[in-house]
Formats: sequence, structure tokens, C-alpha cells
Amino acid sequence: MTDNIIDQNKPSDTLFPPLPIEEWEETKNTLHLFFQIVGKIRLTLFPKMNHWWHVTLYLSPRGITTRPIPYGNMIFEIEFDFIDHIIIIRTSNGQEKSFGLEGISVSDFYKQITTSLNELGIEVHIRTTPYDVPFGKVPFESDDTHSSYDKDYVNRYWRILVQVNSVFEEFRARFIGKSTPVHLYWHHADLAVTRFSGKKGPDMEGGTAADKEAYSHEVISFGFWAGDDNVRAPAFYSYTYPEPKGLSEEPLSPKEAFWNTDNGSMAVLMYDDLRKTESPRQVLLDYLESAYLAGANRANWNLDQFDLKTNISK
Repeated sequence: MTDNIIDQNKPSDTLFPPLPIEEWEETKNTLHLFFQIVGKIRLTLFPKMNHWWHVTLYLSPRGITTRPIPYGNMIFEIEFDFIDHIIIIRTSNGQEKSFGLEGISVSDFYKQITTSLNELGIEVHIRTTPYDVPFGKVPFESDDTHSSYDKDYVNRYWRILVQVNSVFEEFRARFIGKSTPVHLYWHHADLAVTRFSGKKGPDMEGGTAADKEAYSHEVISFGFWAGDDNVRAPAFYSYTYPEPKGLSEEPLSPKEAFWNTDNGSMAVLMYDDLRKTESPRQVLLDYLESAYLAGANRANWNLDQFDLKTNISK
């Protein structure tokens, strides 16, 4: 257990603290289901956008937020506050509702947020079945099993996301082509940013209607997630769709990054390897750039067209 103690004198521990999945997995799963409930509210009420950008959540200075959602003649926002460990609903009418996150089950969370929204004059009906999570098979309103909430680990997870989000934003700013916002997809709880070549992709065989829309155009995507049943540690990833030939032969930075070819070619950098470096933020930027160049070169993207530095110099 001593390996997981944060040393506040080490910059890597302060900004990129350890996040061993075994230490907070039950909390992580509960939080994931909380995200799904709030994400489905945004999915239901927010105007539909291309590639499902309307469903996502975002980092805030205190936690995770929906950002403003239109509703009738007003807007409202739902924010997870991971400093005070409450959830807050605010409206443009000046009204506010909140409740604590610690010690409540998924069913309690669902009932309290539904009641709070109704008291604010917001009526929303969501599909209460969890989406694509192996540990979540029970409808939200009936799930009294998932109720773990370790405040220290939730705050630690969020502080990591703050750093990763900032690096992703800097990386996104280098690209002048079409790009997603930096956002959190609540179905797999990964923070992601995606670049587009501008070209239409091939028709996807198989997959859901959502998959086909999400990958209707050529992309190179990058993300971070806290681990799952298959990958038992937090990690960064990147993939190119459609995958060009020879992608996994391209070099990656840093040397600890590698290609996982179990299901297509995915560039992977384990979070714990990043933490061990002297300059984690710069190393993460280097990793993202190397994964982008790997996909863009093999897929014949026009690098001069998308490189902000190149276009500024012209």
C-alpha cells in the first residue's frame, strides 16, 4: 500500500498521482453509473449534433459538467463538484438544487436528481438501462448495489483529468482542421479528443447506428481512461479509422508507448509509465503527436493543411 501514497514533494505525484484500479474500482463503477444518468439527461434534451457530440460531459474547475443545456426559455447545468462532493443543478432563472454524493446508491442518485429537476420545472425521461458497461445490468431506479464513494480517490481521479484535459486542449489547439471538443464520453468514461481529415470514411460494416455516424468520416482519436476489466490500469490510447496498412510499424514516443494489435492497431501509453517521467505533460504531448503522425502519414492526410504552426508561418 505504501506505493500508492502521494508524495507532495514530487511534482509527478502532485499533478499525476497514482490511480490503482484495485483501490477504487467499486467507487469508479458507481461514479461511472452516475455519469451515465447525467449524460443521458444531456443526450435527451440537448440539440443533436454530428458524431454524437451532444451527449458528452466536460471538465470544470470543480469537477465534471454538462455545460448549459437548453430547456424551454431557459438553460440549466448539472455539475459534479468533486471538491465538496455534491452535485449541483443551476438554472438561468437563478434557481439551484444540490445533494451529496457520498453514501448514496445509484437508485438514490437517480431518484434525487429526477426529483430535483422536477422541482426546478424540468421534466425529462431517460432510458434507465445502463449502456455498454459489464457491471451495470440493473436499471438505475433499482440499483441499490452500487453505492461506493471514496472521496479521496474521486478527487484524485478528477485532478488527473484536469491535467490530461489541459494537455489535450493544447494538443487540440495545434490543429486547424475539424476537431471535437475535449470531452468525456460517459458510455466508457474516457476523456477524448478526435481530429478529422475532412474526407468521408468507408461505409462501416456491422456496428450500431451510433457507430456508423461517429465514424462516418476519417478520424484519428486520442483518449484517456481509468482502466476496466480488460486493461487493469489507467492508460492513454490512440487509433486511426479507417486503419491504414502498416500503422503499427510507425514509431511512437516515448519509448514506453507501444502498439496493441489485439483488435486493430491502438497506440497505448500506460499512465504509470507517464508518471515516472521527469516532464509528464511534455511527454504526453510528444506521445499524442507521435500517434497523430503515425496515423496521418500512413493514411495520407495533408499535414501542411492542418498544421497550425505551418499555417501561421505562411
